[in-house]
Amino acid sequence: MTAAATVFDNRVCELGEGPLWHPERGQLFWFDINGRRMLSRDETGPLVWHFDEQVSAAGWLDRDTLMIASETALLRFDLNSGSGETIVALEADNPVTRSNDGRADPWGGFWIGTMGKRSEPGAGAIHRFYKGEIQRLYDSITIPNSICFSPDGAFAYFTDTPTRLILRQPLDSEGWPKGSPESFIDLTAQKLNPDGAVVDAEGSLWIAHWGASRVARYTRDGKFDRAVQVPALQPSCPAFGGVGLKDMFITTATEHMDRLGSEDGLVLSVAVGITGQNEHRVLL
Repeated sequence: MTAAATVFDNRVCELGEGPLWHPERGQLFWFDINGRRMLSRDETGPLVWHFDEQVSAAGWLDRDTLMIASETALLRFDLNSGSGETIVALEADNPVTRSNDGRADPWGGFWIGTMGKRSEPGAGAIHRFYKGEIQRLYDSITIPNSICFSPDGAFAYFTDTPTRLILRQPLDSEGWPKGSPESFIDLTAQKLNPDGAVVDAEGSLWIAHWGASRVARYTRDGKFDRAVQVPALQPSCPAFGGVGLKDMFITTATEHMDRLGSEDGLVLSVAVGITGQNEHRVLL
């Protein structure tokens, strides 16, 4: 049985996103996109790093270095010094867009979505960084989310949230799309909005349902399995971590909310009784 969600960190994020469990540090990192900050905690207590641009997602390069997606670049970020340098530009010539959801793939690549800062329809895209270069995979995306990968590397998953459709993309032997993406989970009838997602070790997807106070699990064949209710209206993304990767951390948001509950905008934790995958290392 799934335990009740508890508060992992009580700092309110307007747009909490991008939780990443660093497998070598045993430490969770996440972002407040609108607050232009990355947050974490360790044995000393809460930690925060501030940026000049919005930041949204990360992958890990080594124990002390992350790749961070900002409005205009993928950055190499040193956790000890707090300094960053550009690895590659990300739509730097387009002032309309910023980064959003992203995750490392099993080959050491990094998939990153972009979107309009005001959610302009079709303004965004999904890119893949691989072996030092970045390539656009999909155009005309409004709100890219749910980027994650099957344990065997056979599939990538993603969504354009307003479509309420999770797509499954077959991948080739180097992690590039093979053929066209296929419809996998359609949430239209339930009027659910898919946000961030992660795949567990059994190959099932856990998808945050923005505006519905829940994270739902769907099996490898796309069937609904169970849902975790969370005490926040806008869960944005789940991540596995903790001892044995059996805890689920869930970022939440207060964006566009007029009335806030006591746990809206916080990072929550729940023991789901299922093991997650380690996050893959990004290779430069």
